[in-house]
Amino acid sequence: MEGSDHPEAASRASGAQRARAAAAVLLCVGACFAAAAIGQVLSGSEPGDWYGRLRKPSFTPPGWLFGPVWTLLYTGMGLSAWLVWRTPRRRAARRWALATFAVQLLLNAAWPGVFFGLHLPGPAFGEILVLWAAAAATTVLFFRLSAPAGWLMVPYLVWVTFAAVLNGAIWWLNA
Repeated sequence: MEGSDHPEAASRASGAQRARAAAAVLLCVGACFAAAAIGQVLSGSEPGDWYGRLRKPSFTPPGWLFGPVWTLLYTGMGLSAWLVWRTPRRRAARRWALATFAVQLLLNAAWPGVFFGLHLPGPAFGEILVLWAAAAATTVLFFRLSAPAGWLMVPYLVWVTFAAVLNGAIWWLNA
């Protein structure tokens, strides 16, 4: 049953492969946006008066910037995880990299609950440092399996670095 002898069978097989790949992309990107939704629920409906009353450093971005930035970051993270998931070699390394990705995604979802939900900038700073370490480890592991996947994680790591500095500054200014 060579593909050239049965083009219809080959077409069905490639269609099934495309469907599986599309489902995997949606799952990976969807997991990132699910983490965002969990973080939103844990943070409460709005940052509210508490956040508005905090002293913030001069480099605090405007509130409207966070939505577009996170949309791009979560999309890139999901695509990055998908690229690693589809890497055909080094199964154990791939599993470890994706497990590390899942850990950093859970830490990402938890941070808004600690900072905004519980109003605890100090513990949130500790949590984001752990998140940063997990994101850095994920980025390194992804680079080892797929350079494009690693590069897709770099903007996220840069943003988490900035967020950690911002969180630390807010904690310092309001201690």
